[in-house]
Amino acid sequence: MNQTITASNAPAAVGPYCHAKLAGNTLYTSGQLGLIPATGELPQGVEAQATQALDNLSAVLAAAGMTCGDVVKTTVFLADMGDFAAINAIYAKYFPGEAPARSCVQVAALPKGALFEIEAIAVK
Repeated sequence: MNQTITASNAPAAVGPYCHAKLAGNTLYTSGQLGLIPATGELPQGVEAQATQALDNLSAVLAAAGMTCGDVVKTTVFLADMGDFAAINAIYAKYFPGEAPARSCVQVAALPKGALFEIEAIAVK
């Protein structure tokens, strides 16, 4: 049985999708941009966007009764691979110790002109 997860303190979806789907004990999140939930705007700079996106991801996980410690795999999308080192420092704060598996790719563009997006799979 699949359950739709909606986080009240994460930004609304910018398309026809939900924040996440819980299938059994596994949570599949949609990509989270660094949108500020209260305004729907992006902060300036990749570091601010990465921090906000990871806060948004944390809110989605919390809505499913999970934390970053339950994440087993992430995919990070960057507008510029030159930002790789900067986002790694921020990412490490949310996933201390044994980090989840991860892919990181540069993309031609992200929704709303974002510089950073992250999606995750978590297991409780």
